[in-house]
Amino acid sequence: MVSETAIYPVLDRIDREIVALLVEDARRSNKEIAATVGIAQSTCSERIRRLESGGVFRGHHAEVEPKAVGVGLQAMIAVRLHRHEKSQVDRLRTHAGGMPEVVGFYHMAGANDFLIHVAVRDSDHLREIAMGAFTSQPEVAHIETSLIFEHTRFLGLPSD
Repeated sequence: MVSETAIYPVLDRIDREIVALLVEDARRSNKEIAATVGIAQSTCSERIRRLESGGVFRGHHAEVEPKAVGVGLQAMIAVRLHRHEKSQVDRLRTHAGGMPEVVGFYHMAGANDFLIHVAVRDSDHLREIAMGAFTSQPEVAHIETSLIFEHTRFLGLPSD
């Protein structure tokens, strides 16, 4: 979760190019990034350190093929709480965050309080998660599950 009081560095054009290159491939070498954006390797290294310490990057990730790790089905579970109050929100966030099947957690405005992206083995596993892990929580008033037929992640940043 992002701190509401975080102070992020101001990004210039070169910083944005560096960020975009690392979003596209976090394993790029400093040498390659420096050459692409047209700065010295030492300058590039210092800029990346400043971006990291300034909280611009949340982490570096490897994207995994779901089928390769036994995931046969993905779904979004919409959750509505009895009351949208901080203690219930925190309780559900903590609960969902501790589940290995949860790959995304979205606190929403609107009819539903949360959308929770889950990755499971099969439909039996999905039913077990929906019924056992969510409807059993005292703060949960309603859930609705939608299957994901295709999931494509677009790597990019908004333009200025």
